[in-house]
Amino acid sequence: MPRSGRLRSFIKECKESQKVERISFLPPFLILALELILIAHAISIMETFVIILTAILVVISIIELILVSMEIHEHYQITNFDKILTIRLDDFITEKKVKNVKKIVADFLYHYPEYEKHRNEIYHTTCQILETHKEEELEKEIYKKLDSFFKKKQRANVDDIVETFVDKYPKYKPYRIDIYDRVCKLKGLNK
Repeated sequence: MPRSGRLRSFIKECKESQKVERISFLPPFLILALELILIAHAISIMETFVIILTAILVVISIIELILVSMEIHEHYQITNFDKILTIRLDDFITEKKVKNVKKIVADFLYHYPEYEKHRNEIYHTTCQILETHKEEELEKEIYKKLDSFFKKKQRANVDDIVETFVDKYPKYKPYRIDIYDRVCKLKGLNK
C-alpha cells in the first residue's frame, strides 16, 4: 500500500466507485500512453511540428485524467456524506426519542453545526428515518398482538387465523401478507 495518505484515499475511492466510473478512467490512460509513444517518436526524428502538437495532446490528456479523478472524488464525497449523515441522524433520533421533524432538525443542527449548510438533506433524511422507525414499531406491534392471538387460535388453519385477526384488528388489513407469513412461521409451515 502506498505511503502517501492522499494516494491511499484516492485508491480507496476508486475501489469503491461504480464500475462505469472506473472504466471511464481507462481511455485517458490509453490515449496518454499512445501520445507519449508519438512524442518519443517525434523527438527521435526531430520533427518540431509533430512534437508541439503531440505535447498539446499530452497536456489535454493529463487535464482529462485530473477531471475524471476529481469527478470520482466528488461522487465518493457525496455518497460518503449521505452514509455518515444517515448514521448520525439515526443514532440521534434513537437517542432523543422525539417524533417532531422540525425539533429533530433544530436539535441536530445545534449539536452538529457543521451540517448547517445541509438543512434540506437533514430534513429529508429525518423523514425517511422516522418513516422506517414507524414501520418497525408497527411490525413489532403486529407481531406482539399476533403472537398472543395465535396462542388462543392455534388449532385453526392459517387462513382462518389471518381472517379472524384482520377482522379483529382492521387497521392491520394492509399488512395481510406479513401477517400470513408470520402465522406460517408460528405454525411451522413453509408457504
